[in-house]
Amino acid sequence: MKKVEFEGNKNIISKRLKEIRVAKNLSQQELSSKLQLLNVNIDQQMISKIEKNLRQVTDYELLAICKCLEISPQELSDGAFD
Repeated sequence: MKKVEFEGNKNIISKRLKEIRVAKNLSQQELSSKLQLLNVNIDQQMISKIEKNLRQVTDYELLAICKCLEISPQELSDGAFD
C-alpha cells in the first residue's frame, strides 16, 4: 500500500481529535467502545496512532468519530473543509 502524506501529516484531525476527546472527558478506550457500537473497528491503539498523526483516517471513520463525539467534520478538521 502506498503511503500517503501531506506535508508530513497522515491525517488532518490528530490535534483536534485529542482536544475534543479530552474536553468531552472520554478516554481513548471509551471512544473506541463507542465506535465499536457503530461497527467501526478502531481500537484504543489505533486512536492513539491517529492522535499522534501516525495513522490515516478513512472518510467512513471520520464520520463515525464525529458521530461519537457529536461534532461536525468541520469542527474535527479544524477548518480544512471550509
